[in-house]
Amino acid sequence: MSRLSRLKKLINEHSSTKKSLKMINWLQKRKLLKTKIKCRICHRDMKMKKRTNSRDQYAWICRQAGAHEGRAKQISVRHKSIFSGSKVSFNRWMQFLYRFSQGLRLRQIDMMDDSIAGSSATLSKMAKKIREVCVTAVERMRRRTGQLIGGRREFVVIDESHFRHKRKYGRGRMAGGWKRKKWVFGMLGVRHHQQKKSRKPILRLLERRSRNDLVPLIVHHVRPGSSILSDEWRAYNILPALGYNHHTVNHSRWYVDPHTGAHTQHIERAWRSYKEQIWRLRGNRTESLLSDHLAVIEWNEWLAKKHYDGAFGRLIHDISRMYK
Repeated sequence: MSRLSRLKKLINEHSSTKKSLKMINWLQKRKLLKTKIKCRICHRDMKMKKRTNSRDQYAWICRQAGAHEGRAKQISVRHKSIFSGSKVSFNRWMQFLYRFSQGLRLRQIDMMDDSIAGSSATLSKMAKKIREVCVTAVERMRRRTGQLIGGRREFVVIDESHFRHKRKYGRGRMAGGWKRKKWVFGMLGVRHHQQKKSRKPILRLLERRSRNDLVPLIVHHVRPGSSILSDEWRAYNILPALGYNHHTVNHSRWYVDPHTGAHTQHIERAWRSYKEQIWRLRGNRTESLLSDHLAVIEWNEWLAKKHYDGAFGRLIHDISRMYK
C-alpha cells in the first residue's frame, strides 16, 4: 500500500482515542508535530499523555510539582506547528491539505458542505497558512538556484497579461490597493523531451511593462544564448543585442508566423489556466493576495510536480521545513 493510500485510510477512520494517537504519531513521523518539548519552567522533557479535556485527546505534560508550585504544566500537541491556534481536527486538516495540493474542489462552499470547517473565515485562515508555506518554499528555491530557464534544450516564451480585479456586473468599489493597472509578466520555459512536455513559469507582478521593468527580469532569469519567443512589443527589441535568439510574431496579422513558425500559444494557454484558477479562488482582489497565488502556481510547477510523492508529499515536506 502506498503512502498516499495509507493516509487516505487514516483520514477516513472515525475518531477515537487509539486512532487519534495513530494520527498524532503519523504527523510526528513526518515532522508536522513536535516529538520532544521541554518545559518552559523547569526545562525538563515533557511527556505526551492522554487528556480528556484536550480536543486532540493528548497533550504534553510536565509533572515536576516542586518547580510548578504543585501544578502540572500542560502544552497542546499542536505547539509551534501549522495546526496551532486552530480548532479544526487533524483529520479535517489533512483533507484540506490534500485538496489544496491536488487542486480538487477548493471552493469554500464545497468544503463547508463536506464539514472540513464550519465557516469560510476558518477556511480562509487555513488557506493563508498553506500559501505562506508555498511562498516560503519558492523563495528558498529562488535563492538556492536563481530560478533559471532557457538554454540549449529549452526555449522561452514571454508575454504580459492584465490581472486586475473584476467587479461583479461592473459595479461596486474596486478592491483596496488597485489604484493603477497591474500587469503580470510571464516567462515560460518550454521543453519537449521524449513524449513529455515540461513548462516552468516565472510570474512577476509589475506596475508598468516598460523596457526598464521587463528586460532586467529577462536577463536575471533567462540563460544567455536562449531562444525567446514574443510578440512585437517594442520593449523586447533590445534582446538580440543582449545575446538572445529573439523570434517575434505579429499578432495583428497571424497567430503563427508563416516564415519562422514562431508563436506564443504556449503562454496564451497558460494565461487562461492561471486566470481561471486565480479568479475561482478570488485571488486577485489585492496585490499581495495575487502575488501569493502567482507564487503558488510556481510552487506547483517547479517543486510539486518533481516530488516523488507528488504535490501532497511536497507540501508535507515544505510544512515540516517551515515549522521545524
